[in-house]
Amino acid sequence: MTQKEAFVKQINEGYTSKGDSILLGAAMLEGETVGETQVKIPLKTLNRHGLIAGATGTGKTKTIQVLSEQLSSFGIPVLMMDIKGDFSGIAQPGEEKEFITERHAKINIPYITSGFPVELMTLSAQDGVRLRATISEFGPVLFSRILDLNDTQAGVMAVVFKYCDDNKMPLLDLKDIKKVLNYITEEGKDEISENYGKISTATTGTILRKIIELEQQGGDFFFGEKSFEIDDLMRIDENGKGYINILRLTDIQDKPKLFSTFMLSLLAEIYQQMPEKGDVEQPELVLFIDEAHLIFNEASKVLLDQIETIVKLIRSKGIGVYFITQNPMDIPKGVLAQLGLKIQHALRAFTANDRQAIKQTADNYPTSDYYQTDEILTSLGIGEALVTALNEKGIPTPLAATMLRAPQSRMDILADSEIEAVNSKSKLVKKYAEEVDRESAYEILNKKLEEAVQAAEEVAEEKEEEKGPSTAEVIGKSVTKVVTSASFIRGAFSVLMKLLKK
Repeated sequence: MTQKEAFVKQINEGYTSKGDSILLGAAMLEGETVGETQVKIPLKTLNRHGLIAGATGTGKTKTIQVLSEQLSSFGIPVLMMDIKGDFSGIAQPGEEKEFITERHAKINIPYITSGFPVELMTLSAQDGVRLRATISEFGPVLFSRILDLNDTQAGVMAVVFKYCDDNKMPLLDLKDIKKVLNYITEEGKDEISENYGKISTATTGTILRKIIELEQQGGDFFFGEKSFEIDDLMRIDENGKGYINILRLTDIQDKPKLFSTFMLSLLAEIYQQMPEKGDVEQPELVLFIDEAHLIFNEASKVLLDQIETIVKLIRSKGIGVYFITQNPMDIPKGVLAQLGLKIQHALRAFTANDRQAIKQTADNYPTSDYYQTDEILTSLGIGEALVTALNEKGIPTPLAATMLRAPQSRMDILADSEIEAVNSKSKLVKKYAEEVDRESAYEILNKKLEEAVQAAEEVAEEKEEEKGPSTAEVIGKSVTKVVTSASFIRGAFSVLMKLLKK
């Protein structure tokens, strides 16, 4: 058996599956595409999470596009967090161009253009489906971790939530939580001290500053109602294709706190609401988190532990989470260990640090008789990647340098008019457009304080009435009477004298 025959046998056996699978492309040997090989990923293993990594311009976005298209074709919804804003073209069919035709001829896959059902979503004031959540939905533990509170501060936050729960005061947005924090150390400090213990103003001041930081990053847009319902991510269109939900994050690249807040709240909400699925034939939903380093660079140790725990547990709910970043070293080791599918595009070795990172990256992939991993990482072309996945038995597949198929949809963004057309047809845009500001902690506490002031004024008035008129008031009234009487007498005398003269 020749080397090529042995290579074809290894790849096709390693990537064969009994159930449905996603076809990524064909394997490469010594820089040449081997068309008789097929690199397939079983749908059954796509809830085992994954990583798409590589330097800028190596084709990561197109790889995500290919994965999303095929997931949608199998009726699997997708949520794509699009920070660079270059993913919206998936709503329109692509164009058959010469370089695409040549690529597909090499990998023996027919090229068919197609558009896919899309929802455009936003955390800010951009047009699209508004995504919101309430403070109450976070709960004291998760909200404290988002703010990176220490144990003492987190304890105060637990008291805030307990107090609001006991007094039926919903915590919906940031003005609610700020109002309660001010109240418990000012007008309501005696009430809180008696029922929940004393709270330091220094502690609440620190918490307020952290809330203001989150508010300045756009938290006031995110927290509130109408809360987004997870079921709306799971939609299938009339043709049986899963919706590709694109969360447009181009305007929050400099707001990592808001990004990590949303991502963690979303994962927590999905985990809490979705039923246990066990060993499913295909995932219920797949999330692609672009520029994942924005989450991890800003996250505290406690927050990283929370993310790692949720990623580990959420796969039993049938949810797959895929991180997209330039360097795999951007992902914490505890999270990286949870990722079953790895698609590694080219890395660039410009500095000593780059070369060290490449060696570390190579160590994360299976050894191969056909590749020197650290060398091939720097020689891959655009649209080529090292792939390793899990087969249906959960065993890692052989490492395959892969010529990836091209997206079926447009490899460019939508025009403004096309974005407007997508939004105008969307049922979700209309559903979540309305901002609801029902009575919550802010209004309830303001009303309580107004009633307290009014009650105090009424008590003061009653006490004044009980005292009766003061000595000064009595003298004043007597003098007034005397003066009034004297004036009357003088007036009467004047009239009498006038009559006598007549």
